[in-house]
Amino acid sequence: MARGGRKKARTAPERRCIATGESGATDRLIRFVLSPDGHVVPDLAAKLPGRGAWLTADRALVGDAVKRNAFNRAFRTVVTVADDLSDQIEALLARRLIETLSLARKAGAAVTGAEKVRAHILSGDAATLFQATDGAPDGVGKLRSLAEKAGEGRISRIQVLNRLELGLAFGREFAIHAALDAGGFAVRADLEAARLSGFRDEAEVDLPSGQQSGLQVGYSVPSVMSDDECGTPVTGVGKQDDQ
Repeated sequence: MARGGRKKARTAPERRCIATGESGATDRLIRFVLSPDGHVVPDLAAKLPGRGAWLTADRALVGDAVKRNAFNRAFRTVVTVADDLSDQIEALLARRLIETLSLARKAGAAVTGAEKVRAHILSGDAATLFQATDGAPDGVGKLRSLAEKAGEGRISRIQVLNRLELGLAFGREFAIHAALDAGGFAVRADLEAARLSGFRDEAEVDLPSGQQSGLQVGYSVPSVMSDDECGTPVTGVGKQDDQ
């Protein structure tokens, strides 16, 4: 702990992407492990046992890694990769984000509806603005501009879920606008949205310049899913160092 009782900032861990060879913060990467039968398994929470390989959260890079046998080299053995691996990752990331928003709603840290979101922005409570990718351009544009101006660049502006997915998070048939309070849920939602955007061409994610991860800003980032997210057992694989 630093002087004055403040928590000392911690640097987010970095790992090397097996597709690009570049190192980056783990909150922008996806970890993979091997199941006992040699299948590549996405480990979005980065908690499953076994040697881990990391890949930048991007659909094209997943395809490149498969084409260039990067997973074989990373795990030092011949592995099996599902044909729809990118689609699996997209579905899992969307599920994590929807669950994060749902937990934020239940905790009273999120609101939906154009008027409530507008009031949240003007009051200064909003840290992140979520809008459906298939929302009416006029309505979406007005609140987006308001968030940019009223928030003076401090409000994240995200379009990565469609109206049905956003509605699912708020227990509604559909939703177009939502806002999250500052805190762990907003940090987690921002990070998950950024990863998901790498798999959706229609996504737009504008985060405040220089935004840091939850570890660095001192927020407690909630866990939203079980370790075994895709239902594939990963037991019996010895714990080894990640790349």
